[in-house]
This record gives sequence, structure tokens and C-alpha cells, in this order.
Amino acid sequence: MGDDRPLGVFDSGIGGVTVLREIRAQAPGERCIYFADSQQAPYGTKTPDEIRRRSDAIVGFLLDHDAKAIVVACNAASVTALPYLRERYAIPFIGLDPGVKPAAEITQVGKIGVITTPATASSERLAHLIEEFAYGATVMTQVCPGLVPLIERGIVDGPEMDELLNLYLTPILEAGVDVVVLGCTHYPFVRSSIARICGARVVLVDPSAAVARQVCRVLSSRGLVADQKVGGASYYTTADVDGFTRVLATLTGQATEAVLHADISAPVA
Repeated sequence: MGDDRPLGVFDSGIGGVTVLREIRAQAPGERCIYFADSQQAPYGTKTPDEIRRRSDAIVGFLLDHDAKAIVVACNAASVTALPYLRERYAIPFIGLDPGVKPAAEITQVGKIGVITTPATASSERLAHLIEEFAYGATVMTQVCPGLVPLIERGIVDGPEMDELLNLYLTPILEAGVDVVVLGCTHYPFVRSSIARICGARVVLVDPSAAVARQVCRVLSSRGLVADQKVGGASYYTTADVDGFTRVLATLTGQATEAVLHADISAPVA
């Protein structure tokens, strides 16, 4: 017998949809609930305590909807709240790590760029990954304020986006990196623009597919794989439903699925 309960997936906003689409590609039988805390996006500029409190409230919401496992599809929440969530709740959690390890294996010149948010950049988790896996490579972390709010509005190309990307990518490209880690789940939505600016010699590392593979491994090892052949996804947002629906359609290029509004009781100070 399979387990047809839903898989919970959450992010500060729409960025985790990049992880969700990989999960749905690799585990098409799973029914997913996606929770976007769009009212509070981005998490990358919030304090660790604020991120933990919001993540805790979202997990409570997903458990109320019978989630069998939860994917923390947000780099800031993963590096900040994941240990706390795993200690507090018995169900499986799958999180994201900035892709320092694969980047260190790929680089030919020993120079890696990580583009990310302030919360991830300053986290102990990123520092640990660099210490453990960088193998003597130089890792340059570039904080990218302003990217997530643009993507949350559905803006993934054009002059405004190019101006910000050039501002943030130029320093690490001039430093000679040959690998750039996408350290926020929103950034794959602008991957083509990033690739154009970086050029063919720079490899981009996006952990979304690896996260989906880990989801499949965890569900299989815990006996949680769904019986059904075709699953689906439902969406909740803490912000405006119509706005989220429009941006979701714009970014995915697909017909929109059901989007509902959700309230969670974890005010941000």
C-alpha cells in the first residue's frame, strides 16, 4: 500500500516553485501542497528568529493538511530553521544546501561564486559547507538585494533585471570564477539571463534537481511513496491570490492551478 497523503513544500514566496517542478517531474505520482509566504517575502532579509517563527507556523499549517513530509524549498529557511524543525517535529524534512560541494567538484580554476540572500550569506551552514567542501578553492559570496522582489512581481528579464544582475555578477566574474551557485530558489527563474551575462565558460549550479532526488529517496526509504500514477499540486499564499496566480502563470508558462489564501499566526516583529 502506498501513502497518498500530500507532500508539503514551502518557501517565502514563489521561488520554491523551481523545486516543486523538479519534484513533480521526478515523482509525478505525488500530490503536493505548495505554501508561499508571499506576504512576508523575502526571508533573506529577516532575522533568524523571524524565519524560524514563520517556518514553524507554516509547518503547522501543512501538518493540519495531513502532510506526510515537508520540503523546505527556501535556502534562507533551510540554513536557519531546518535543525529546529527537525528537532520539533517527527516527520521527515528535506531542505536545501547552497551547492558548494558540487561547485567545488566542477571548478577548474579554484574560484567559485555564490549569489544569495543576506540570511544565507551570513549563516553558519554556508560557512560550514565552505570549510568542509571547498577543498582550498576561493568562494566569493555575493548578496543580491532586489532580485527576489522583482521575481515575485514576475519580472525575469528586461533593463531593470539586467541592471541588477550586472551589478552583482560583475565583481565575481572579474575575480575569475568559473562556477556560480544559485543560492536562492528564486534565481533559477532568471537562469537564462544569468547565463547570458556569465558567458559559456561559467557553469551554473542549481540544487533543485538534487533536492527532488533526495525527496524521492526519503519517501522510498520511509515507505511514503504514493500509489497513484498522476498527482497534482495545490497552492496557498499569504498574499493576494490573484497576484500570485498571475505571476505563477507568467513564470511557469502553464495554465494556473488552484490557488487559495492562507493565514498563519506568526507575526513578524
